[in-house]
Amino acid sequence: MTAPTPDADGHTVSPDPSALVVDRRNSKVGVVMGHVGPYLQLRPPRGGLEWDVPPEDVRTPTPTEELSAKVAAANRRWRR
Repeated sequence: MTAPTPDADGHTVSPDPSALVVDRRNSKVGVVMGHVGPYLQLRPPRGGLEWDVPPEDVRTPTPTEELSAKVAAANRRWRR
C-alpha cells in the first residue's frame, strides 16, 4: 500500500484501489487501479487507458469533480 499523502488543503489522501483522486499535474480525475513500483495507476472514470502518477501528485477531488466523474461513469454504463 502506498503511504497517504496530504492534498492542497492538508487533508490526507489514502490512494487505495477504487479511490477517486485528481492528478495534480494535469487536473485529470482518475480511479486508483493499483500501484506498480513507486507509481499509482489511474484510469479515467469512464474507462480507458491507465496512466502512472507519483502518489505525492494526487489529491482528493472537489465535490464538483467527484460528481462530474460519477455522472460520466453512469452515462458510460447507460451508453449516453
